[in-house]
Amino acid sequence: MVSTVKVFLWWFVVGATMALSVIMLQGGIREVMQAQGSVWELKLVELLTTIMGGGLLGGCIALILDRIKKS
Repeated sequence: MVSTVKVFLWWFVVGATMALSVIMLQGGIREVMQAQGSVWELKLVELLTTIMGGGLLGGCIALILDRIKKS
């Protein structure tokens, strides 16, 4: 159980970092910094959901592949 959590957390961090790097390469961070008012909050929510989505995708794929490897 602990091994599974470690695998998930490691690949969650890797997936979230990769998603963040893609956003940064596309200029998304610059758009957020230049936004004002409620657009700032909206963009921040978009960024966080994208980063979390990348982390969840990486973690879930890692769990599936780990389960296949152990079978």
